[in-house]
Amino acid sequence: MAAARPSDGSSVADYDYDLPTGLVAKYPAARRDGSRLLVLPPQGAVEHRRFSDVVDLFERGDVLVVNESMVFPARLLGRKATGAEAEILLLRPTPDDSDGLVWEALARPGRKLRPGSTVIVGDDLEVEILDSTPTGSRVVRLVTDLTSEEALERHGQVPLPPYIDRRPEPLDRERYQTVYARERGSVAAPTAGLHFTYDLLDRLEAKGVGRAAVTLHVGIGTFRPVEVDDPNDHEMHSEWYSVSEQAAEAINAARADGGRVWAVGTTAVRTLETVARADGSVCAGAGETELFIRPPYVFKAVDGLITNFHLPRSTLLMLVASLGGYHRTRTAYAEAVAQRYRFYSYGDAMAVLPRL
Repeated sequence: MAAARPSDGSSVADYDYDLPTGLVAKYPAARRDGSRLLVLPPQGAVEHRRFSDVVDLFERGDVLVVNESMVFPARLLGRKATGAEAEILLLRPTPDDSDGLVWEALARPGRKLRPGSTVIVGDDLEVEILDSTPTGSRVVRLVTDLTSEEALERHGQVPLPPYIDRRPEPLDRERYQTVYARERGSVAAPTAGLHFTYDLLDRLEAKGVGRAAVTLHVGIGTFRPVEVDDPNDHEMHSEWYSVSEQAAEAINAARADGGRVWAVGTTAVRTLETVARADGSVCAGAGETELFIRPPYVFKAVDGLITNFHLPRSTLLMLVASLGGYHRTRTAYAEAVAQRYRFYSYGDAMAVLPRL
């Protein structure tokens, strides 16, 4: 029998790990900043802290880069004309839609919601299935006298990820949203930011830490594990990003003065690295990114990372391993499991410190 290949981060299987189901967080911590924080330094043992201590990791002159994308109530529950239950998950408006009523969406049960079908959501909202796409999603039209925003606020539910495995509750409208969210467009929260409070942001500002906001609208692909063995064969999902001139100037000024760039979440990382120049500066811009960050990726713009704990075999875990080091990240995850940290969207946090 051939000897087992040592894990080095080059295969998708290298990012598998066992997680007891009881460690998947179903609800947020009582306080946003009350979650636990595992700190992964460039060398030496990990540290265990509370997220309220995160300010201690920063130095004057650093800059915190947040993703201000806002989760919208994208899940619509209704019934077909037969009375059978149906679900529509809106992903994003179609590019040629002028009134915000035609969307790309996922439909359940997909086999029975073919073009021509209608889902009745309420007295003032129906969803008409217009077409199927090559990826299995649907093109749908919201049939209503309301604006799309009014219809979703009235009938939409918070699109909690499937591993939370419960119906949305009133608390999710607030807690599955960062305090600095501004731009509607995500079907999943940029969850690393869920731990920040206004008080923490004020304390960082008082310490001399700058803040810049970018936007990346999180798509449904963020929940999907990589299903191929070789990461090179994985087709990365595309997500829309935007970096303003003001944000680029703030980030570049901090770096020029010797400050470190901290990304809050993998979405901020992908945005910054998409617009990064070879010298580590960033440029303003907007568009679609399919950037897949995995070892041995060399970072240009990002020094430190605040993140949550991610699904096995996910592109997000590969990104964290690229910055924290594959073996050190594996060790940190094993320690988090042993110490019973809470995992995934509503779970605890991890800080990958900048290299010395």
